Amino acid sequence: MSTQIAVRLPDELVSYVDALVSDGAGSRATVITRALKIYQQQLRAEADARILEATGDYDEFDALIAHASVDE
Repeated sequence: MSTQIAVRLPDELVSYVDALVSDGAGSRATVITRALKIYQQQLRAEADARILEATGDYDEFDALIAHASVDE
């Protein structure tokens, strides 16, 4: 199920969304839905990181962190 909503966005964001749509990213709804899902994942990851930081129980993640780390 989906619900249609109306939102006001700054002109520069609408231009950016429209450029993505023109480049084949799907409809405006698709672009905004994807952006919100990414933001939702980010917020969940930040909450998980706060839990790990508070508990201090992240020794088991050393190998994963080493694997996922990006050298700059």
